[in-house]
Amino acid sequence: MTDSTVIAQTSQWINSVVIGCNFCPFAAKAMLRKSIRYVVLSDATLKSALSAVEEELRYLDASPDIETTLLIFPEQFPDFIDYLDLVEMAEDLSIELDYEGIYQLASFHPSYCFAGATDDDPANYTNRSPYPMLHLLREESITKAVRHFIDPEGIPERNIAFAQEKGLAYMELLRLACLEVVG
Repeated sequence: MTDSTVIAQTSQWINSVVIGCNFCPFAAKAMLRKSIRYVVLSDATLKSALSAVEEELRYLDASPDIETTLLIFPEQFPDFIDYLDLVEMAEDLSIELDYEGIYQLASFHPSYCFAGATDDDPANYTNRSPYPMLHLLREESITKAVRHFIDPEGIPERNIAFAQEKGLAYMELLRLACLEVVG
């Protein structure tokens, strides 16, 4: 699979799931501005993935026009539990590099499962992406965006309610449709 296909599928997922389901009411602005950076790491190891996190944090420092970066691992970290180890190490690295409060890390995975949820809970699809990925966001941008949004604390609950109302089949098909895009 080519990097352009992985990026096209990820972009489609953002448009049809993240924006289309309004899971992140702030994502549309970044898409319209074309301020999302996509980095595909097809042959990443745990070590190289963490190096990429560090490189992207520094890249974001030097590139104020880029709002957010998605580090995409199309062939790595298929096991969700192993992926969570990567997430924890990436968060620790961010703190170690003094980026706490500057950048936030969000996590997405094809097998995402919230603690305490069953695997077939449609709410998991609020974080189920085409590929394992780490999302680096500017904290300052998040702070600005939530200032102009009514009840930002209620976003997760609204997302869960939406996904559960739509149901498992709908959420699965919506995400799977993104994998049909060829870049």
